[in-house]
Amino acid sequence: MKSSSMITNAVIVNEGRQQKGSILIREGRIAAIYEGDVPVEVSENSKIIDAGGKYLLPGVIDAHVHFREPGLTHKGDIYSESRAAVAGGITSYMEMPNTVPQTTTQERLAEKFALAAQKSLANYSFYIGATNENIDELLKTDFSKICGVKLFMGSSTGNMLVDNCKMLEKIFDRVPGLIAVHCEDTEIIRKNTELFHAKFGEDVPFSCHPAIRNDEACYRSSVLAVELAHKYNTRLHVLHLSTDRELSLFCNNLPLSQKRITAEVCVHHLWFTDADYERYGARIKCNPAIKTATDRERLFAALLNGTIDTVATDHAPHTLIEKQNSYFRAPSGSPLAQHSLVTMLEFYHNGYMTIEQIVEKMCHHPALVFWVKERGFIRTGYWADFVLIDTACLWQVTPENIYYKCCWSPFEGQKFRSAVTHTWVNGNLVYENGRFNESPCGMALEFNFKV
Repeated sequence: MKSSSMITNAVIVNEGRQQKGSILIREGRIAAIYEGDVPVEVSENSKIIDAGGKYLLPGVIDAHVHFREPGLTHKGDIYSESRAAVAGGITSYMEMPNTVPQTTTQERLAEKFALAAQKSLANYSFYIGATNENIDELLKTDFSKICGVKLFMGSSTGNMLVDNCKMLEKIFDRVPGLIAVHCEDTEIIRKNTELFHAKFGEDVPFSCHPAIRNDEACYRSSVLAVELAHKYNTRLHVLHLSTDRELSLFCNNLPLSQKRITAEVCVHHLWFTDADYERYGARIKCNPAIKTATDRERLFAALLNGTIDTVATDHAPHTLIEKQNSYFRAPSGSPLAQHSLVTMLEFYHNGYMTIEQIVEKMCHHPALVFWVKERGFIRTGYWADFVLIDTACLWQVTPENIYYKCCWSPFEGQKFRSAVTHTWVNGNLVYENGRFNESPCGMALEFNFKV
């Protein structure tokens, strides 16, 4: 008999329901799911892990992270940030191309995959980045192995802003895979920046960030992306929605399987508001900006009613020294992957959403939007990616229990009522109550690509 392990005495949360049961893992996959008693011969030949009645969820799929390798590894790297991710229940991630050098060619993509194969504790894929000049590289992409094209339709660094109208048309028309877009209008941001710089000089208050990168900048860019997607029937995924105004561009009356245009919200846009800039300053400076309490309320409602399809992090670590600069010099982005699931579980504790809904938006729907093969659900034959959570564990985020390489979090001091106790990746127990098993590596994700 092949070596196997079994998770027993769990409350399995999957596909809209809960059931008490056990799961048999064999060769990294789910071999069987038992409700009620487990056959004696199975339990006797398996390594048993008793879940103690806790909730067992599919592993979280975070489709939007920046792990900073290569070139920016003083902020984070594939090893450090995947380690933090599995501690937070993330078993698969999709990483962005704005590294140094940027991931805008097939050769750069291959280099990242080689690094991840050696270093990643979680499963992985990488976006190829679009530029004004690399359409030929985009068209070489094998979308059964690559999650998608990342397109900056707004303010960006380096040469990754695609602002050539003819090139935008070509990308939306010719790329057969999913296009994930960052939508902010550069010209609006430039004009607002000039106004606030004239008023404050270099000492612009961080509270002005949502006025500089305002809702009009987001809306105008998102309108263009959605119009192009409709014109060319493109698979479009709009990243990190931050405004109420953008929600009118998306529909909630279609099942996800029929949607060609989907949307994401990130945990920080559901948690913080513009009132928090006074307390947190640069720690919550991100692009697009965190906006008003009304925006946060409408985004949350849109997540629940199906207008917004997925939850991600936009995990983007910077050092505290970098963040402790004045407004224009402090980079945008925050480290979030370790704390995204427990943050969403606070909404469960507060009665705003169910655990089943959290699983849908963080596990099932990312798998469906990106056509991830054999992950995101607890189904026989699927890869055994799980997270076990204790919903009766009060703990506080401190520098001592943060695993990001940058060693800080915007959630420092926050008390959470749930904790991730165990994480399995491809059947391997990689995280258990603060201890890591770093010998198994994650695997490259595969996708059920179809034109």
